Amino acid sequence: MKKIAMILLAVLMTLSLAACTSSNEPTGNDSNTGSSQNVMDNSQTEDNSMTPAETESQNKQSSETSDDDSAFEPGSESKDSKILVAYFSATNNTEGVAQKLADGLGADLYEIVPEQPYTDEDLDYGNSKSRSSVEMNDPGSRPVISGGISNMEQYDVVFIGYPIWWGEAPRIMSTFIESYDFSGKTLVAFCTSASSGFGSSDSALKSAASTATWLDGHRFSAGASAEDVLAWANGLEIN
Repeated sequence: MKKIAMILLAVLMTLSLAACTSSNEPTGNDSNTGSSQNVMDNSQTEDNSMTPAETESQNKQSSETSDDDSAFEPGSESKDSKILVAYFSATNNTEGVAQKLADGLGADLYEIVPEQPYTDEDLDYGNSKSRSSVEMNDPGSRPVISGGISNMEQYDVVFIGYPIWWGEAPRIMSTFIESYDFSGKTLVAFCTSASSGFGSSDSALKSAASTATWLDGHRFSAGASAEDVLAWANGLEIN
C-alpha cells in the first residue's frame, strides 16, 4: 500500500509541475510578432481580394489620374487662361522675358521651336552665307516650326516675342503668324536686343494678321526685370 501511495503521489507531483510550466510560458515579443503578422496578413488579403478585372480597372484609373496631372501643353483645353505668350528664342534671351510675362499675367506659355534648330554657325551675323543671313535676306523665307497649337481660338490675347534680327522679327515669326487665324484677337509684339530699338520690327507680322487688333510693342533688354515687364503689360489696359 505504501508503494502504491508513493507512486500516486509521484504522478500527482509530475502533473502539477507540468501545469505550472505551461502557465509560465513567455508572452512578450513572440506573441506581439504573431499579432503584427496577422495584421499584415489581413491587409494583404484585402489587397488581393479584388478580381483581375477590378485590379485592371483600378490600374487604369490610376493611369488616367496620372495623365490628367501632366504638364499643360498650349492649345489643350485643360486651362481657362485666355492669354497666350508665344515666343521664339534662339539664344534664350527672349525666353526669360516671355516667362516673366506669362508668370505675371497667369498666361499660357508656348515656345516657337524651329524644326531645324539654329546652331552658332547659323547665327553668325558677320557671315553673309550663314543660315540666318540667308533667311533675313529673303522676305519669302519661312522656316518650318516643330509642333503647333491645336486650338488657338481659345485665346483672346496673344503676346508674340522674338529677338531682333537685322532690325526685323526673324522669318520664323512670319511662319507662326501665317499658321493661324487671328481675326478678332488682340496681338502684342515684344522683342529683345542688345541695342536695337523696337522700330518697325513687327511690320511684316501686322501685314500677315491685318484682321487682328495690334497694340504698341516694346523692346526689352535680356536682363529686364519682372517688374519692368509687367509694368509695360499692365499699362496696355487689356481687358
